[in-house]
Amino acid sequence: MFIKFLKLEFKSFFRGSSLGINLAMKILRFIGILYFMACLVGGAFGAFFYIQEEMHQNPIQVVSRFMIAAWAVDLIVKYIWQELPTQNIKPFLTLNIPKKTLVNYMMGKTFLSAFSWLNSLFLITFAIIALFNGYNATGVIAWMVGISLLFYLNNFINILFNDKEIVAIVVGCIFTGVAALAYYNIVPVLDYSEKFFYSFYERPYFVVISVILFSALWKICFSHIRKVFYLDQGLEAKKEVGKTENITFLNKYGAIGTFINNDIKLLKRNKVTKGIVWGSFLFLFYGLLMFSSPIYKTPAMMMFMGLFVTGGFQFMFGQRVPAFDSSYYPLMMTLNVPYKEYLKAKWWLMNIVTGFSIILALCYVYFGWDMYLTFFAAGIYNIGVNSQFTLWSGAFNKMQIDLNAKEKRFGQKNSFNMKSLLLLIPKLFLPMAVFAIVKYSLGIEAGVISIAVLGLIGFLLREKIFEIIVKHYKVEKYSTLEAFKNKD
Repeated sequence: MFIKFLKLEFKSFFRGSSLGINLAMKILRFIGILYFMACLVGGAFGAFFYIQEEMHQNPIQVVSRFMIAAWAVDLIVKYIWQELPTQNIKPFLTLNIPKKTLVNYMMGKTFLSAFSWLNSLFLITFAIIALFNGYNATGVIAWMVGISLLFYLNNFINILFNDKEIVAIVVGCIFTGVAALAYYNIVPVLDYSEKFFYSFYERPYFVVISVILFSALWKICFSHIRKVFYLDQGLEAKKEVGKTENITFLNKYGAIGTFINNDIKLLKRNKVTKGIVWGSFLFLFYGLLMFSSPIYKTPAMMMFMGLFVTGGFQFMFGQRVPAFDSSYYPLMMTLNVPYKEYLKAKWWLMNIVTGFSIILALCYVYFGWDMYLTFFAAGIYNIGVNSQFTLWSGAFNKMQIDLNAKEKRFGQKNSFNMKSLLLLIPKLFLPMAVFAIVKYSLGIEAGVISIAVLGLIGFLLREKIFEIIVKHYKVEKYSTLEAFKNKD
């Protein structure tokens, strides 16, 4: 039966009207998966031989020391990005197929996701290297199996707490607290991690613990899903009592104020859009990457980081215009909505948040004024140039976003087309190239001024640029309407 389900999904993929977009996205994802596979396999080789030959320590013991951090990161990543395949299961609920089979298939399918098995690739490679280097075979296999099963437990935890944001916030705070205790050496968390995970190698019978936990959580998840496995209950988006709220002072700005009001309410009420807000906040910490690799200290990469630190919301929200409005976009087009005011409202909202991001980025002054001035110039460029090009790229975004679907907050798909890729040149590559060239030639002050001037020029020419953007939205209007009406 499982094979029949997989065959049906394979057929549905090739019969969909959006085959070209889906195929392009699948190819890109496949390339990305291959890249991470190569990194993990190479990382296993590098970690083993570096620890053994350079550090002169036991590789299994050292890797076990940091396994608790890897487990926590794996859980966070799965909660944020991994989706449950409920949409593909719904049509079978009306057929004479045992519910037990459907539940087991849905749970089993989560293990086919790259998020589930990529970490095992590192463990398997590492274990094979250890076996060839004379480590105890029983201990190595028990270590690999025991830890892999503990990582697979995250699939079940994700299922149980998939829609419980309060629990996720509490767990996130606990992880943050534990990380702080470990960082300041208040509690030897890494020592405990080493003792626990290395026990699978020293005492192979410890693998029974992982097997029991895996079996118990499978049963718990099975019972949990089976209880709510109905079209009108667990698989249906929850409907809450409607609330009327209005930010009154925005009304004096006419149509633009009304649109901003609607967007703010949208960001507050929906899980998908809330994820955009949280993701934008996390982008503020993107600049900390400069301390993990020397490549981020180059002028071009510093500008790249500045664009994302100050423009996280802009890139995440702006590129989904008008996809966030896809459910009622056809209705809007029948009401003679002024395109220019509609887009300007998005533009003002993005730039207000970008302005706050520039202020919050002041914390980077701690690492030097050169760094903050680079981020400040990047913020001015985001306001004057990138905000408009981001809205421009939205004209070619034809992938609808169903805000009522029970999907992961970052799990929505985006359209893929060459026009959007070409717009990356003025959005990213142009400021990076200009800043790097000017800084090397005339110094950091000239580099910052050059980027800020480009941003100011874009801001002053915004009316002319908006006319071009509106023209493209009107040209793409009917193809966008057709795409939003198409549920495939």
